[in-house]
Amino acid sequence: MLKVKMTVKGKRYFIPVPYAVLHVVTLFITSKRITGIINRAMKKESSKFIFPEIERKDLKHLLQEISHNSGVTLVETKLKDGTVVEVKL
Repeated sequence: MLKVKMTVKGKRYFIPVPYAVLHVVTLFITSKRITGIINRAMKKESSKFIFPEIERKDLKHLLQEISHNSGVTLVETKLKDGTVVEVKL
């Protein structure tokens, strides 16, 4: 199970994400049909961003490396008003 830890304004949040959910999400993201739907929606919004086609085997390697590197800080942001957002694995 992947454990995502978030700290916002001194409050800590813990979000457990089961690997089964991650694998279902990778199936969803790597689907050509879903990629096409996302890209059509982006064209409607006049965005120049194109959602890339990602292969499932690449995401599988990414998930394996994430599981080996627990405790890594993914996002750390400090705003002018003193708000601190930190996301760790």
